[in-house]
Amino acid sequence: MRPKLVLKDLLMLGFQKFLKSSSIHLKVQGDRTLSTGKNPVIIPVIDLEAIDKDPVKRRGIVDKVRDASETWGFFQVINHGIPAGVLEEMGAGVRRFFEQDIEMKKIFYTRDATKKFVYNSNFDLYTAPVANWRDTFFSYMAPYPPKPEELPEACRDTMMEFSKQVTSLGISLFGLLSEALGLKTDHLEKMDCAEGLALISHYYPACPEPELTLGTSKHSDNDFLTVLLQDQIGGLQMLHQDQWIDIPPVPGALVINIGDLMQLISNDRFKSVEHRVLANRIGPRISVACFFSTSFQPSSKLYGPIKELLSEDNPPVYRETTVNEYLSYFYDHGLDGTSPLTHFKL
Repeated sequence: MRPKLVLKDLLMLGFQKFLKSSSIHLKVQGDRTLSTGKNPVIIPVIDLEAIDKDPVKRRGIVDKVRDASETWGFFQVINHGIPAGVLEEMGAGVRRFFEQDIEMKKIFYTRDATKKFVYNSNFDLYTAPVANWRDTFFSYMAPYPPKPEELPEACRDTMMEFSKQVTSLGISLFGLLSEALGLKTDHLEKMDCAEGLALISHYYPACPEPELTLGTSKHSDNDFLTVLLQDQIGGLQMLHQDQWIDIPPVPGALVINIGDLMQLISNDRFKSVEHRVLANRIGPRISVACFFSTSFQPSSKLYGPIKELLSEDNPPVYRETTVNEYLSYFYDHGLDGTSPLTHFKL
């Protein structure tokens, strides 16, 4: 039986020893050479100030969201309404959890993705072709949030507050995306795109040989929309026109990216773009990603290309699927470098 490993185990073994002796090998990531850290291209930064007060400004913001979602699949938002103190405390709570005594953390260690709170390293450890340099915890915060006692004390309060704030922001973003598609403001919300929320926190320790691995392999997100809080270390990149583009940290900003399910229901109008995180000699790097998706919640609700967007000239590209089916396919294959979307094409 293969051992269950977390990053602390890897660090204690020694990175080179692990490469030579473990049954799970970290492969050199050849496409690191595509890194474009000096590339001047910068993804859009959109100011959300006054989106609900000034109709003229709102139309301008909708235009920017449309362009970013169709062209980039990524953008950053400022003046998003979440207080700086909430962002700072969320990052601090993540650090408190991962840097506490291992005896406290191992209570939450599991590979059962349906648990209320899951802590492990590499969810796809036994399915993906490589392992990544990070530890992770995640929790389903909606529609059926965990009880407070089901969350670690180190980050319990901040997870609950941050999730509440992100849910409010997400509803606003889905409104902008709906309008960007030419639909009524509440169209995506009424489709339950904002019903589910999974909070995923990554902890990337300083890596002694970052050229041998990645923090997170290239992938696209399996949700409708992702709201990401990243610290100031950097390392997040997106694939744009066959080049890796840095997504630099902007103080106080949140990174927004289109997920696979949004690309599916928009019939390829909005783009779910591959991205990755580089390993770094500096660390720890901390990030918190909030995925808008009902995930493994039992539901027979089908999602396919929105009918209002279809025409004789724009026929459906994808078949209908449930969120559960889509996510199950994703988990079965892990971060293997291919998009699950191709499996659902007509």
